[in-house]
Amino acid sequence: MSLRGIIKDFWREQRLFEQRAIAAVVIIATLSLLLVGRLVWLQVVRYDYYTDLSQGNRVRIEPLPAPRGIIYDRQGLILAENQPAYQLELVPEQVPDLDATLQGLVRIGLLDADDVDDAKRTVRSRRPFDSVPIRLHLSESDMAAFGVNRFEFPGVDIRTRLARSYPQGETAVHALGYVGTVSAADLARIDREAYAGTSTIGKVGIEAAYEDPLRGRNGSREIMVNARGRSVEKLGTLQAALQTRPGEPGTDLFLTLDLEVQRVAEQAVRDQRAAIVALDPNNGDVIALVSRPGFDPNLFARGLTRTEYAALNENPDRPLFNRALRGTYPPGSTIKPVVALAGLTHGIIEPDKPFFCIGYFSLPGSSHRFRDWRPKGHGAVDLRSAISQSCDPYFYSLSNQLGVRRLNAFLGQFGLGKPTGIDIGGEKSGILPSPEWKKTAFKQRSAQVWFPGETVIFGIGQGYMTSTPLQLAHMTAILATRGKNFEPRLVRAMRNPRTQRMTELTPAPLPPLQAASAEHWDLIIDGMRAVMEGGTATRSAAGAPYSIAGKTGTAQVFSVAQNARYNESAIAERLRDHAWFVAFAPIEAPRIAIAVLVENGRSGSGTAAPIARTVMDAYLLRKFPPADAAAPSGDVTEE
Repeated sequence: MSLRGIIKDFWREQRLFEQRAIAAVVIIATLSLLLVGRLVWLQVVRYDYYTDLSQGNRVRIEPLPAPRGIIYDRQGLILAENQPAYQLELVPEQVPDLDATLQGLVRIGLLDADDVDDAKRTVRSRRPFDSVPIRLHLSESDMAAFGVNRFEFPGVDIRTRLARSYPQGETAVHALGYVGTVSAADLARIDREAYAGTSTIGKVGIEAAYEDPLRGRNGSREIMVNARGRSVEKLGTLQAALQTRPGEPGTDLFLTLDLEVQRVAEQAVRDQRAAIVALDPNNGDVIALVSRPGFDPNLFARGLTRTEYAALNENPDRPLFNRALRGTYPPGSTIKPVVALAGLTHGIIEPDKPFFCIGYFSLPGSSHRFRDWRPKGHGAVDLRSAISQSCDPYFYSLSNQLGVRRLNAFLGQFGLGKPTGIDIGGEKSGILPSPEWKKTAFKQRSAQVWFPGETVIFGIGQGYMTSTPLQLAHMTAILATRGKNFEPRLVRAMRNPRTQRMTELTPAPLPPLQAASAEHWDLIIDGMRAVMEGGTATRSAAGAPYSIAGKTGTAQVFSVAQNARYNESAIAERLRDHAWFVAFAPIEAPRIAIAVLVENGRSGSGTAAPIARTVMDAYLLRKFPPADAAAPSGDVTEE
């Protein structure tokens, strides 16, 4: 082996070491420069940016709910406003044990045990950082109870909010509606961001239909919080620059309702199950909309317990049910003027031709008797007296001659059998029957056949036909204006609360009824005048300084056997006939059209017509009876 191969090369090793040392120095120097550069970038160049981020760790953005718009009646009287209130709110991400927290609130009396499950669902449906209301409208004793025990409830706090208030109580509640707590179902259909910090939402009536303009647009503010999430003025010596972005208040609404007339109307029906709708026939404005019994919307605004809601919902008188829009009843004789107009239009009847009423009507070849409300009949009647005395056999015969399809088409032109288009939700369409309707309404083929006898009772508003009080008020308004037609409406103007600029809403005209001639309109209206002057509602018109055209009606709740007589004293109160009355006044220049329904109210002339007269006096004469005045009474007849 060569000696050169085993001798160590010291110079080569030294050069290799020097090269590695230089590389290490370069790498260390480069990394040092990068570190210094990064520090300069973070602490000098990007100082402002990271200062803002660091402040964000201790500054929380809290939404500021916008004040809800105020609702006024047509005279500028307040129907719905906002009042300061305290409510208990919970931030889910700050609560270590939701179940224990809610049970603790039950223990100190701030939450009903029956409402715990609902509260859980509401909290879990919201975002973790949202402040969720779990109790609205705290009293002073409630706040004291929470204050003493506050340390037990991290993530729960008392907030000051503007809460909805209804200073008129239950007056006009079915038109106004109410607000309630935002539910899980509500969250599924709304923009959550728009409702951040908002605890309530319109549920029914105007509050629901005009929810978007009423609620406004929420603002926000920055608040400094400590490690526990509590708001503080400063952290140590740090005083943050906090900003507030104001919200946009909700739009104010001015309604067509007349509060004083509304009060009179509700007072007139008192504790009866009833509905009243009064319209201005010239533009569709709703002057009064009554459904009784009612309820106090403030109960919903402050938050009902499950027990309180059950008491309302299970009440047999159904105070939550809007009878004016959703109640469907046989209209009875109130449609006879329209049926008579159909007979004139189609040339079936002559106004002066006598018809002899013997107390019943039978179809050719049939022994079945369709009876009159007056057992012995009315004797010889013409068109005018048939309307004024509400002679059933006259209209049985006329309906049979018209036929079901012409009846259906003509009555449909008066808005029956379909929604009127009023600007709040929940309206029912009622039933305007026809052979085609019957085929879809019944599954058995034998039940789908239309019989001539069904046409006969259709013509006096019985059988399958049903209508709402709003529809009959709308029908009466069309009669009053001789064919002019407007969508009923409850809101007439909106006002921007910042600029105070008022925007008037234009009435919505519908296609007018043009089939009838001026002479035919005169004949029908003259017949309705005769109802009030010698007819079935004479006593209700006594002493009126204005002219009235009206029509009474009585609707059967159940059918009476062919060989039986209706005996009011022998049947249950809730099975007695419904009382109807429709009217408009003054005849020469109509300003009000009204429909009154009293469930199981005996007769239209004795029960419903006097109520309508009281409401018309209040509107036309500004005549307001004292609050404790007894409900008026009128004729005691079957119609």
